Amino acid sequence: MTENLVQDSWSRIDDWLREHAPRTFATLGPPARHEEIAAAQEELGVTFPPDLVASLLRHDGAADGAEAFRFSTHDRLLDVAGILQDTRFMRGIAEDLDEEEAEGYWHHGYVKFGSYGVTADGLMIDCRPERDSFGAIGRFFDETGTGFGHAHSLGGYLAELADQLERGRDGGAVTFNGRLFWEWACPAGPEWGSADDPLPPADEQLPELDLSCSPADLLHASHLREFEELGALIAVLPREQVAGAARRQLRRLAVETGLNKYPEVKAVLDALERGEAPPRPEQTDPLPLRLRKVMAQADTHRDSYRKWAAERMPDVIWGSPYKSLDKVAGLRSRLAVDWRADLHADLGFPPLPPIPDDRFWGTLRNSAIDSSWYAAQYAQDQE
Repeated sequence: MTENLVQDSWSRIDDWLREHAPRTFATLGPPARHEEIAAAQEELGVTFPPDLVASLLRHDGAADGAEAFRFSTHDRLLDVAGILQDTRFMRGIAEDLDEEEAEGYWHHGYVKFGSYGVTADGLMIDCRPERDSFGAIGRFFDETGTGFGHAHSLGGYLAELADQLERGRDGGAVTFNGRLFWEWACPAGPEWGSADDPLPPADEQLPELDLSCSPADLLHASHLREFEELGALIAVLPREQVAGAARRQLRRLAVETGLNKYPEVKAVLDALERGEAPPRPEQTDPLPLRLRKVMAQADTHRDSYRKWAAERMPDVIWGSPYKSLDKVAGLRSRLAVDWRADLHADLGFPPLPPIPDDRFWGTLRNSAIDSSWYAAQYAQDQE
């Protein structure tokens, strides 16, 4: 019976989370009550597939928030109340559709059990017993509607999720600070370029390298907020500690993108590691020439990441450490699944604070970070 598969799969999921991501595990709710599930079916006028009932009797959703348990689609597991709310909302959107249109967008017999949160996107299950698709798992997208093919049953879907978790990083499951994240690194760019490639002549037509960065440049707090507890940590660390992390992150990025093969790049990375800050160059000096040539070649090779790495290098060398760390770590988040752990290591493994709230950003006092919007909002809330 597929209900047994639901229970077996949840046992595997729970065991993995308990060991590897206890903070995420703690967000899973206790079992729903039978009468609560029955009332929801009656209110919606549908029959929940046995797998959905079995799942709700194991975990009545996951608490909302940054630590919440989410499927690999980044959808949060909904409780009975959330299922009612989101399904009613979807019905309101689709109420003017005819039967054929509703089938591909949102049918009255669909029920949402996983929510993306920011948009109406989410996981759904077919609750039409008269159909062969009864119990099938699909996903709704705002722009394209509902598509099936994720699994024939919720039990099968949860079994695949358990497999992904047990494969760890190979399945996209990454943990940091007791939390589960779903991460997939972008494929490495094509291998091109050589350390022996000569520098281009100074008069070659190449894109200009932006050298306008300044140590006084401000970083808007919203950028750090996306890093959650790491962002809060960066915001309160001493400037030199942040600068050191930015330099170490740049070296990682140079290795990951192949930028470190060029002698001009390696020389400046080594100098930065020794604490030597090179003077700001002209566009025709060796390092800018190399980076400008890389930017032009990267367009030919369709290697956006090496191009972006070249563009960000001046920020780390001559710009604000807070702003440069944000740029480099943000790019590395697309290239390395363990970027959070790497960033924490490069910061020196200081204790991690809680995930910051608006009060943290509203009361932040760091002259290198523009938190004025949050400060104004916080002051308004205190009135």
